[in-house]
Amino acid sequence: MSMRTAAIAAAVLGLMAPLAVTAQAATSEAATSGPDAPTRAAATGIHVGDGRILERDGSDFVMRGVNHAHTWYTSQTTQSLADIKSLGANTVRVVLSSGDRWTRNDASDVQNVVGQCKQNKLICVLEVHDTTGYGEQSGAATLSRAADYWISVKSALEGQEDYVIVNIGNEPHGNNGYAQWTDDTKGAISKLRNAGFDHALMVDAPNWGQDWSGTMRENAQSVFDADPDRNTIFSIHMYGVYDTAAEIRDYLNAFTSRRLPIIVGEFGHNHSDGNPDEDAIFAETQSRGLGYLGWSWSGNSSDVGYLDMASSFNKNALTSWGERIFNGTNGIRQTSREASVY
Repeated sequence: MSMRTAAIAAAVLGLMAPLAVTAQAATSEAATSGPDAPTRAAATGIHVGDGRILERDGSDFVMRGVNHAHTWYTSQTTQSLADIKSLGANTVRVVLSSGDRWTRNDASDVQNVVGQCKQNKLICVLEVHDTTGYGEQSGAATLSRAADYWISVKSALEGQEDYVIVNIGNEPHGNNGYAQWTDDTKGAISKLRNAGFDHALMVDAPNWGQDWSGTMRENAQSVFDADPDRNTIFSIHMYGVYDTAAEIRDYLNAFTSRRLPIIVGEFGHNHSDGNPDEDAIFAETQSRGLGYLGWSWSGNSSDVGYLDMASSFNKNALTSWGERIFNGTNGIRQTSREASVY
């Protein structure tokens, strides 16, 4: 698909703007992307095994959840996580800031978020949003800067590998310079592993997360192999680029056929860059046992307010998108299973 225009990229940026237990030690197992891949160390919490996302005990874990914009709505997080859980989700992806573009979420705040996720029996995917659109969006931070942030809040994450996935940086390249995604991603993974992070890591695609260029798809194997733990999960964001079932099916198959772990880390029912086929996203992920995390609970800017699932953070006022993702066919209530760690 051809490059989206700057105007469309700017519209995508609206997604990120606000309205104003002990587990038994696991035995060593192969976490492979193919039959000849090397064996990693004993699993520490959530980990990749043969292209699947597994818990420490080897249980298959399929993410069913949504995104919550914590960094802009910190006062809403306690109630939002409880509400999201009450509607059936097993996972929440939480927006954090490294301080490069918005107010930094420090280790104390991150520890609090993780604690609330655990209290609500949710798996917590934490992401740094400041990297969004790097190379195209003014002020966006590099993946290396995001890795530095994770190291600075490591005290809040140590020992939480059963409950937390570290999504290094949101949509870390726009439509300029995206060819650097592979090296930048490998570098950030290496920095975190060298700093002692044993968590499952998640990496977003370039091109505002949609990978229309195929950069992540074509280089995913080398990125996975560059992780000494073989514990990296890939995340594609599906908006207007994915407006047909064939496009959705082909992209997901490119990963599952190579036994590479993939989830849909963001998607919606509509967008300014086109009309994503959300029914196909639900159907295709469900048929493959792949995770999805819809965007977003509440608090989108007015130009993309249709992506709010709950009006004004009220779980009793679900929008049509909220009804679809929580209560529709292949939606969260129908398909979500709580993590076995809980």
